This record gives sequence, C-alpha cells and structure tokens, in this order.
Amino acid sequence: MPRPFRRRRICGRPNVCFFKPAGIRLRDLGMVSLSIDEFEALRLVDYENIPQEEAAKKMKISQPTLSRILSSARKKLAEAIIEGRAIRIEEEY
Repeated sequence: MPRPFRRRRICGRPNVCFFKPAGIRLRDLGMVSLSIDEFEALRLVDYENIPQEEAAKKMKISQPTLSRILSSARKKLAEAIIEGRAIRIEEEY
C-alpha cells in the first residue's frame, strides 16, 4: 500500500494558468501540465533564489522530495520551450 499523500504548503499562487507561444492558437498546440507544487518549487528556488533546504522547509517537505519536484518541473518547462507547447499550471492537487 502506498504512503498517504501529504499536502504541501503553497504560498504563491500563479496570476495566470496558461502560457503559450505567440501566434499559434491554443487549440492547435500540445500542452504540458505543471502542478501547483512544481510551480511553487520553481518560484522559491529559481525565482526567489532560496536554497533548496530552506525552500523544502517552507513547503514542509524533505529536500530530496523538493529536488525531485524541481527536476520534474524543469524537464516539463524545457519540453514546452523546445517543442513549442503550451504550459498549463494546475490549481488543484
């Protein structure tokens, strides 16, 4: 039986839910979904330049978990940029 999911602490909510390449209709694009915890990890570590250990404490998760979340988020962002996909930020778990 898997371990129960613990809700992560999210302080910064996105102002928008979608990002897309200019000049292409959203319905014509592939989409990459970024979870709210991936968004928060990126915001804390890459945008606010907080060390991973401190960011993990703010989110109330372990540093290895934060590292896995960051790796997943960065891979999704790279995929969206390289392949010209839209990015959707999911608001809920």
